[in-house]
Amino acid sequence: MILPKIRDPRFVTIRRGGTLTDPDHHLLALWAASCAEHVLGLFESVRPEDPRPRQAIEHARAWVRGEVTMTRSRAAGGHAMGAARDLRGAARHAAYAAGQAGAVAHVAAHELGAAAYAIKAARAAAPEAEAEEAGRRECRWQRDQLPEAIRALVLDDQRLRNDICWSAFDC
Repeated sequence: MILPKIRDPRFVTIRRGGTLTDPDHHLLALWAASCAEHVLGLFESVRPEDPRPRQAIEHARAWVRGEVTMTRSRAAGGHAMGAARDLRGAARHAAYAAGQAGAVAHVAAHELGAAAYAIKAARAAAPEAEAEEAGRRECRWQRDQLPEAIRALVLDDQRLRNDICWSAFDC
């Protein structure tokens, strides 16, 4: 489980009764896309012929630019998750990260799913003795990519949802 049972109004757009502005929603989508793209090679090395995770990341960015609808970005995210279903380990987690990134256009709180799955992918790709450190490195890299405008929001979200995100954000 990645999403909380009760939706945080900070991740609900203003027009839907929350406090999230469109510019911050866009920044969350771009950050999630960057997190997913950072580990995408772990999927593509196993399934180089399958474009679905890369397309989900591209759709997330295209949504921010106004080039695709929320529905198309969300659908691309679903297709990326479909690419993960018969896989295991790092490749599976990397595809799920891309799927979560594509879904941010629909539900902004999926931003943390993209990040958590990317950390899981980094852990799974590392030798067992190095897995935890690989996850911490990935987490720190992600935090370095955070735009200042959403930094406090994401860090607080990581603190609040760390336990339902496999403690991925202990870095």
